Amino acid sequence: MIPDLNSGGAERTTLDVAKAVVEAGGKALVASQGGQMVPELEALGAEHIVLPVKSKNPATLWKNAARLAEIVTTRKVSLLHARSRAPAWSCLWAARRTRTPFVTTYHGTYNQSNALKGWYNSVMARGDAVIANSHFISGLIEDRHPFAKGKITVIQRGSDLKGLLPDNVSALRLQALKDQWGIPMGRPILLNMARLTAWKGQRVVIEAMALLQDRLPSDPIAILAGDAQGRDGYLAELKKLIADNGLQDKVRIVGHCADVPAAMALADIAIVASVEPEAFGRAAVEAQAARVPVIVSNLGAVPETVLSPPDAAESERTGWRVAPGDPQALADAIVRVLGQDVDEKNKMADRALAHVRQNFSVETMCARTLGVYAGLLGT
Repeated sequence: MIPDLNSGGAERTTLDVAKAVVEAGGKALVASQGGQMVPELEALGAEHIVLPVKSKNPATLWKNAARLAEIVTTRKVSLLHARSRAPAWSCLWAARRTRTPFVTTYHGTYNQSNALKGWYNSVMARGDAVIANSHFISGLIEDRHPFAKGKITVIQRGSDLKGLLPDNVSALRLQALKDQWGIPMGRPILLNMARLTAWKGQRVVIEAMALLQDRLPSDPIAILAGDAQGRDGYLAELKKLIADNGLQDKVRIVGHCADVPAAMALADIAIVASVEPEAFGRAAVEAQAARVPVIVSNLGAVPETVLSPPDAAESERTGWRVAPGDPQALADAIVRVLGQDVDEKNKMADRALAHVRQNFSVETMCARTLGVYAGLLGT
């Protein structure tokens, strides 16, 4: 269960685990309101069920629970797994009604400004098994929902590391993306791949680009690749900020990118500019898997995904961390990374790739998730 299948880390993980279920001989049913990733899901052998599970309306949640209970009974569903709060409430009620094992994945930090929000969020800790996608999130769950202690398993997100290697991206795919984005020849590409929402920090990237004007002879271009998902007001704000700073030739908003490996292969630097904590931060992992230097905001689970002083020795560095919401710090880091010599850049890329291979493969994530399922099912 997930609200929709448009774009994002939770959505990608849904497809990865559905594929693993099918490959293990099971049947994967995914309920959502739909989205652009549905054809990909169905191509993996999973089945999509359309339900209004993005709604937070209590009446709709209750109706969804009844429909889910019916599906569980008629389709002989063995286990329910929710990846978001509104659908999780429906899942919880359906699971209790049908006595079906219930798993949650706590994907985010979730705003918890008052007791009501705390109660609403608590559904993500009410699974028979609770998956935290980082050690950072595991600690947050224990602090907020002490009743979940003993049920939490940390399973960090995994990526298709092999597919991200630049050698596995064809020249045809690269050229197609260059043409789509109108990439000029010879200019470094700074890639910010994140849905367009304020906490992802696109404003910080634009402001850093304004500070870099005339500072770098290479004249880099920033690509903001992400779906606005209906946030037209925020998209308009970003466009105005670009225009006000005269950055029309230096910052491009290109929309959703379906070919992440090709985008990474084009990039000279990957930037994760979040101004609120990332529960995990898949974009940073994917950049390292693609051997792209990465600059990240020093928040949330970043110490788990990007090694850097003071948590690691300089000789172990796999990327650069900067203060969140600080355009000057980001601009300075961009200058430093673009100034690396080839040998230094290659050594860091080797360390980064080894780091993510050891810790963040999709195979490891899926195997551990299926292990949680097996533990609940007694198989």
